[in-house]
Amino acid sequence: MLETWLHAASSLFGNAVGDLQTWLFVSCVQPLLWHLHLMDLDDLAYDNLLWVIAGALQVLLVYAVLRPLEWLAPLERWSDRKGLGVDVIYTLINRLGLVPLVLFLTLQPLFDQLLAWLRLYGWRNLNLDALLPGMRLHPLAGFLVYLVVLDFAGYWYHRLQHQIGWWWELHSVHHCQRKLSLWADDRNHLLDDALQAAFFAALALFIGVPPGQFVVLSLLGGALQSVQHANIRFDFGRVGERLLVGPRFHRLHHAVGYGHELGHGNRARLYGCNFGVLLPWWDQIFGSADFSTPPQPTGVRAQLPPPDGAGEDYGRGFWAQQWLGLQRMARALAGRRAPSPADASP
Repeated sequence: MLETWLHAASSLFGNAVGDLQTWLFVSCVQPLLWHLHLMDLDDLAYDNLLWVIAGALQVLLVYAVLRPLEWLAPLERWSDRKGLGVDVIYTLINRLGLVPLVLFLTLQPLFDQLLAWLRLYGWRNLNLDALLPGMRLHPLAGFLVYLVVLDFAGYWYHRLQHQIGWWWELHSVHHCQRKLSLWADDRNHLLDDALQAAFFAALALFIGVPPGQFVVLSLLGGALQSVQHANIRFDFGRVGERLLVGPRFHRLHHAVGYGHELGHGNRARLYGCNFGVLLPWWDQIFGSADFSTPPQPTGVRAQLPPPDGAGEDYGRGFWAQQWLGLQRMARALAGRRAPSPADASP
């Protein structure tokens, strides 16, 4: 019954979005491609337009639900919302920027060529719906299997972002926001975003995720991660927060000196805690979960003024944050430490 209802709702929504996609393409995109002599890209542009529409609907829905909650029951009260505007820019770039789908579609022919070459040597990709035939008969069950597999990979991917020095310097762009809000999830370095999108697109192709389900998985993940970063007092309760990553659990991951600091803390806390993307199960299994520490100030230790930190500038605007992230990455690759205020002393 549930699968039937979900299938009917999905079909109705899909038809409505498809009609909008066709209308926008014929009315706006196709004439623009014709004017720019880029009609050879019309198929790719049509497919990508679906991602733009779905992303825009997701942003509007998330804002309509979470912004009132942030206003009614904020966890932190700020004297102003200065510094949040740049996160809106990140959100629009990420949710409407087509990066995951473009990479998915771009990698598809390359992946097919690689598979053809591997088959000559007896290697085949791990197509989960072939290994688990029930996934074809029950799309919802297949969707959940793909979600769990990708989330497991996401947990280890995220841990590596914190454990590899140069990678952390890119990822710290995400952590340097000291005012977490519904917009904060997409604050990432563009290079970090590209690496992540390429990894998950390749993994999705390897395990046989259908393109339609890949889009839904990406949109669902983005919406839930917006909830995790929202400035709200609510949590999922003692049981719920052990089933799904919530705002309280993830906020501790952003806490200075608790959740993510590279090389700080005791041995059990080294490199942080609460790395789960959607499911906290992996943190519980691999010993990185913390459900007990109360909320703490968020940010990166290095950006705090001395003596608590090094007073390092992580940038206020979009381009400054991108450029400074590249500089920190270059220093890490060269084995040089970050400058501190003491270095400027006579």
